[in-house]
Amino acid sequence: MKRIQLLILLLLFASMARAELPDVLLWQSDQDIETVYSSVYNALEKKHFFVVFEPNIGKNLAGMADRLGENYNRNKLTAIRSMVFCNAVYANGVSNLDPDMLALCPLHITLYEQQGKTHVVFLRPAYVSEGSAAQPLLLEIEQAVSAAIKAGLESATP
Repeated sequence: MKRIQLLILLLLFASMARAELPDVLLWQSDQDIETVYSSVYNALEKKHFFVVFEPNIGKNLAGMADRLGENYNRNKLTAIRSMVFCNAVYANGVSNLDPDMLALCPLHITLYEQQGKTHVVFLRPAYVSEGSAAQPLLLEIEQAVSAAIKAGLESATP
């Protein structure tokens, strides 16, 4: 009985710790990754965040499965894809305020599918830029990207 209680306590702590990551925004959808990917892609482009690169990380890792051996895909993810995107006006604004924050440019999101759900993760530019003169603009960018992701998820839902 004590083992079960300890296990429940550990699982509760682990889920609380994940939910409180201040630097990563996470969305989840019951739709498949291809549907979500397409909808989020279109929503980003409507907000003038143009996708410049689309790595299919899951496919690349699958090609290395033999080399990775038992370490391959331990979380049983069925797909991992990313979108690398940029808005030139925002990039110019960031470069004018704090060129060092161009380390965030271009931005990216990653989508992964696990147990029939698609997750979208985004590193928060406003969190990373704490103390920078560009932080207010990066918060605006973060909010615009978040709004695009939410719009994409809503349009992916039947």
